[in-house]
Amino acid sequence: MSTDPPSREIFDKLVDTPYPAFAFVAGVKLDVFTPLGGEPKTAEELASTLNVDPQKLSPLLYALVVAGVLTVDDGTFSNTPSADHFLVKGGAEYIGNLCEAFEERWRWALQTAESIRTGKPQAEHDYSKMTGAERDAFFRDMHPNALETGRMMVGRLGLSDRRHLLDVGGGSGGLAIAACEMCPDLRATVIELPSITPITEVIVGESGLSERIAVVAHDVVASPPPTACDVAVFRAVLQVLSHDDARDAVVNVGQMIEPGGTMCILSRVLQDSRLEPEQTVAQNLVFLNIYDGGQAYTVSEHRAWLQDAGFPDFEMFTRPDGRSVITAIKALST
Repeated sequence: MSTDPPSREIFDKLVDTPYPAFAFVAGVKLDVFTPLGGEPKTAEELASTLNVDPQKLSPLLYALVVAGVLTVDDGTFSNTPSADHFLVKGGAEYIGNLCEAFEERWRWALQTAESIRTGKPQAEHDYSKMTGAERDAFFRDMHPNALETGRMMVGRLGLSDRRHLLDVGGGSGGLAIAACEMCPDLRATVIELPSITPITEVIVGESGLSERIAVVAHDVVASPPPTACDVAVFRAVLQVLSHDDARDAVVNVGQMIEPGGTMCILSRVLQDSRLEPEQTVAQNLVFLNIYDGGQAYTVSEHRAWLQDAGFPDFEMFTRPDGRSVITAIKALST
């Protein structure tokens, strides 16, 4: 029998894992990617553009190459196609403004032990208690993601053939805005808490779609929304709620969907083993630090809620980033 001690390799890998993400955030903060969107540059040329020390910048650039965000050829650095698309300022799908949210998420996760020890989320995230400035900044930062999701859902939900979309907990209204921009005959209602609707109304107004997108203050946990629809979407909503509140929200919204209409849930969804997707297992650590009752729920839990709401079955696929999309058709009246 071998007396060699077990390898500590797994722990070394765990310790090293965060550094590519830290390099990515530093690159965005320095705006490394925008000047590389025009043409490749050496570290010295890029440092001159950014007005930073090239000796300090060079290690970061090589770390970004290892992270898969840049490429290097004989000391000259270039954006990858993904960096060109998502990280060059001025691009329609620029995501650099999300970096502050990433940093905040990491700070929350580092409080996991204390949240468990005390039984209270140490970075409690209560949307209703945000100041106006905090609320506005948060939802503007999330707006590009909401727009991207809306564009993705147009084809998947057949929104060009729908009449009225209910965007439940819609935040900035980005999902409804993107859907209505792509579907000229679609109307939408964004349902949000009263503390959030002021920024929703501003962003919808800026889109020029106020005549087709209504913003309504309502708590769908407490009662059904005040308007009927033929398609309703929960985007990153159920994971914020306790188990019972999530169930009530699904049932209440389900009451206002026409027979044959569609409910879509975009959320972090765990397989029943609670071991997959890995990204969602990890994200649950963030949730326990910011929500008193919210978490990622399982496939079976979602199935039970939908059945209670009159949706006998559903389809689900999980995106490469670990987020899941559930679609369900409401039973026809008998």
